[in-house]
Amino acid sequence: MIKVLSEEKDFLVVKKPPGLDFHTDQGVPGFFRRVEEMYRQEKLYPVHRLDKMTSGLILVARSSAAAAELGGIFTEKGMEKYYLALSDKKPRKKQGLVEGDMVRGRRGSWKLTRSVSDPGLTYFYSTSLSPGVRLFLLRIYTGKTHQIRVAMKSLGAPVLGDPLYYRSGPVMDRGYLHAWCIRFTWKGQLLEFRCNPESGRLFLPEEGFDLPPLWERPEDLAWPDF
Repeated sequence: MIKVLSEEKDFLVVKKPPGLDFHTDQGVPGFFRRVEEMYRQEKLYPVHRLDKMTSGLILVARSSAAAAELGGIFTEKGMEKYYLALSDKKPRKKQGLVEGDMVRGRRGSWKLTRSVSDPGLTYFYSTSLSPGVRLFLLRIYTGKTHQIRVAMKSLGAPVLGDPLYYRSGPVMDRGYLHAWCIRFTWKGQLLEFRCNPESGRLFLPEEGFDLPPLWERPEDLAWPDF
C-alpha cells in the first residue's frame, strides 16, 4: 500500500511498498502513476526511484523547480540516504566501504569492478539479527543502478529474496531491502524522514527484527566523508 508520510510545500514524502515497479510496466500502473492519481490536481515530478523489490522512502517534487533543486542535492551528495537489508550469508567484512565502477552484466544485472574512475560508493554496518540472518545498515553516497544490491553481492552476502543477484537463495516473501531514512537541508532547515519496514516476515518484531540502539540515530555513526 502506498502511503504519503508527509505533505511538504515543495515535495511529498511517500512510502513505496515492495514488489511495485516505479514506472508503469506493460499497462500495469507503477508507483509514480499511482501517486499522480492521488494528486490529480497537481503536476508531480519524480526526483529519484527505487527498484521494484525495494520498499521505503521516495521524494516526489511538486514543481519543476523543486525537482531540479532536490536533484541537485542528490548530485552533490547532500542527501543522507540510509537503507536496511537482510542476508543469510556472512559478509567478508562486518563493516566498511564498498567501492568500484559498475558495468553491465547479463540479464539486466550489473557488476562491481576494481577500477574507480566513477565508482559507486556504499558504506555499511552489519550485525547478527537472528540465527542465520544478518542485518545491514547501508549509506549510499552515489546513485548507481542496483548499487546496494551489487555491493551486497560483492561482499558475499546478497540481499535475501533478490531475484537477480541471489538466484540460488531461498524462496522469500519479498526482497529484503528497505529505504529507511533520508536527511537533508531544505531552505535552511535540516529535515529527517524515516519509516520502518512494515511488510515481509523477517522484518516483523515477532521474528526478531529490531534495530540496535546505536543505529537509532544513524547520523551519529562514524560515516566517511567524500
